[in-house]
Amino acid sequence: MTAESKPCATLATGAADTTGRLLQAIWSAAGGDAAALERVRIVGSGILPSAFAVSDLAAASISAAGLALSELTSRLGRPAPSVTVDRRLASLWFGFSIRPDGWAPPPPWDAIAGDYRTRDGWIKLHTNAPRHRASALAALGVQADRDAVEKAVATWRAEDLESAIVAAGGCAAKLRSEAEWREHPQGRSLKSEPLIDRLILDTGPELVLQRTAARPLAGLRVLDLTRVLAGPVATRFLAGYGAQVLRIDPPDWDEPSLAPEVMIGKRGARLDLRTRDGRSRLLDILGGADVLVHGYRPDALAQLGLGLEARRATRPGLVEATLDAYGWSGPWAGRRGFDSLVQMSSGIAHTGMMAAGADRPVSLPVQALDQATGYILATTVLLGLCDRLDTGRGLLARSALARTADLLLTTRAPSSNAESSILIADHDWSSEVETTAWGPARRLRPPLVVDGAPMGWDQPAQSLGSGRPEWVGLG
Repeated sequence: MTAESKPCATLATGAADTTGRLLQAIWSAAGGDAAALERVRIVGSGILPSAFAVSDLAAASISAAGLALSELTSRLGRPAPSVTVDRRLASLWFGFSIRPDGWAPPPPWDAIAGDYRTRDGWIKLHTNAPRHRASALAALGVQADRDAVEKAVATWRAEDLESAIVAAGGCAAKLRSEAEWREHPQGRSLKSEPLIDRLILDTGPELVLQRTAARPLAGLRVLDLTRVLAGPVATRFLAGYGAQVLRIDPPDWDEPSLAPEVMIGKRGARLDLRTRDGRSRLLDILGGADVLVHGYRPDALAQLGLGLEARRATRPGLVEATLDAYGWSGPWAGRRGFDSLVQMSSGIAHTGMMAAGADRPVSLPVQALDQATGYILATTVLLGLCDRLDTGRGLLARSALARTADLLLTTRAPSSNAESSILIADHDWSSEVETTAWGPARRLRPPLVVDGAPMGWDQPAQSLGSGRPEWVGLG
């Protein structure tokens, strides 16, 4: 059986072709060896309801991360294990993996956030962060009342309001069609960017892992400077195989609806990088890290005195993966953004609206751009660690939500499909109770099986900033 067919051999032909094509695109962009695809098997059925092949993207991106872990295992003196991904569970993990028992996280969206009709179309306001909410309200000149916001938005042209909110420091996105995005300067710029931009860096000291078969990432130290949502997904994956993940957040940042979802297996601490002491402490922590994952916009770390040269000098051989919203070139390279906004900009929500015959934007059923980009980042980190073990050299890898959107835009869900829609069932949940910082909960069963290395976390989800900014067992 060929590398093109085997990864999806158990699926119907259409799904197999789409999943396999997406897997190959991700794997190739991350620098993976095409021959390794023979080790991947995707099982299960079902589709998330969408105009796009979201379930195929879920299965493909999680497969790539599992395959990268298999490759790393082979560098640790053992045969490369096989990789099996459950398409159904992969789709569910693209939503929420946790089921609280007797408690509930806050609603995921601020009361002002959402889609609004303008004079000439639609716009999405993203106001979950207090400062983004304040910026949007200031641009509109209204108080925090949804009816007042709706009336004010209706007087604007969508593109003018998008520009005004962004100029005020907020986050918004006009609804554009795929054709409009292709002709937009940022959409055109993205065409020249790879899915993953990889730069090989200086050599560093020997990378020391504990080399246990069941926990292949034990001993790996991952510094997590990411927030909503792709970066935390990447580091959650790494923690699931034994990595020590230390997440650093600013003093005033919180993610009450997402922390239970993404903080499993991690420790969290706070530092104010606007202060000299905070930056100094972060550099001390970075000096003990093997991997850095961050989601700062271009040049943001450099403005804090933590640019690439400072990071390289502090930790030679560092494997670094970073992401932004709209890409690393073009007029929007520095623009703040989130999954839901990129869906509006790139044509995804417009195509969803047209396919559904709806009169308002139709987004994806899950935050698929965030989720897929998270697993793409994890894939890149693990293959970077393979190179680190082989050559001693570090890596800087960059990805973007909008570039992942471009990948998804190449797919369409089948117009008629014998597979059933995916509905969550009791048997999808683990029997083990996770004692989180908020109360007991259950997790979805893992979507990935890497033979001999079960996915599992060494501690339950903890709240942000609940620990100390230091490595455990270092020094």
